[in-house]
Amino acid sequence: MDRFQAMTVFVRVIETGSFSGAAKRIGVGQPAISKTIAQLEDRLQVRLLIRSTHGLSPTDAGIRFYERAKVAIQEADEAELEAKGAGAGLSGRLRVCAATTFARLMVIPRLPEFLSAHPELEVDVVLDDRVIDLVSEGIDIALRMGDLADSSAIARKIATGRRSVVATAFYLEKHGVPQVPADLAMHEAVVYTQLGNSWIFKRNGTEASVVVAGRTRFTAAEGIREAVKADMGLAVTSDWMFWPELRSGDVQRVLEDWELPDIDLWAVFPTGRLVSAKARAFANFVEQILQ
Repeated sequence: MDRFQAMTVFVRVIETGSFSGAAKRIGVGQPAISKTIAQLEDRLQVRLLIRSTHGLSPTDAGIRFYERAKVAIQEADEAELEAKGAGAGLSGRLRVCAATTFARLMVIPRLPEFLSAHPELEVDVVLDDRVIDLVSEGIDIALRMGDLADSSAIARKIATGRRSVVATAFYLEKHGVPQVPADLAMHEAVVYTQLGNSWIFKRNGTEASVVVAGRTRFTAAEGIREAVKADMGLAVTSDWMFWPELRSGDVQRVLEDWELPDIDLWAVFPTGRLVSAKARAFANFVEQILQ
């Protein structure tokens, strides 16, 4: 029995949920699928599938085998693409994970360019502000901002963004424009919980730390955007998060002669796998559009 072929058959059975579905996808008869699974279980001396009137479900051993086999198949496919020099003609499916607001504003509007350059490629975009497990979710590349919590992650910095204090022109006209960081204590702040309410500024070697007060706190950038646009207060945010409004003038920067820490954007790849040509191409694409 061909080990790689058997792994492929098992992965397709799990993905389709049936022998008939796997047979249809692979292009063989259902008896051949059943025979291959039986031979695989016999060789491994372990039961991989539970068969019942409700269908098929993997055992614990089957789940572990599926996860490893899927990775092995993906890496073999990528190895073939690399050998063929397929970087100019990527195909298959690419799963991307990114924070909702960043992807909506900075990536998705330019995504047609990437798809046009690779007409045989399909892209699944998972929008999630949380740090999710890339392996269990089948993610090929994640776009993450800030410091990486996992120092062992396979990651590449692809951009650095500016942070600013922003507010609408209406808010500033009504409440005044802060001239120095200390003035922020007298303003209403829209607080992003990931950053907290303590903001540190620097200018010409001088550092100023300000603890701001805000009646509203948000766990996601979408909330910060809508609150600022509703004239609810000042916020510290990356310029990426208000790029359209900063360009139009609907939202304005203040304290521009003071610096806040920049924010890095990372392309993060699942550990334990080769970085695919598709994932590298997408990282390069995002890097180029942010330059």
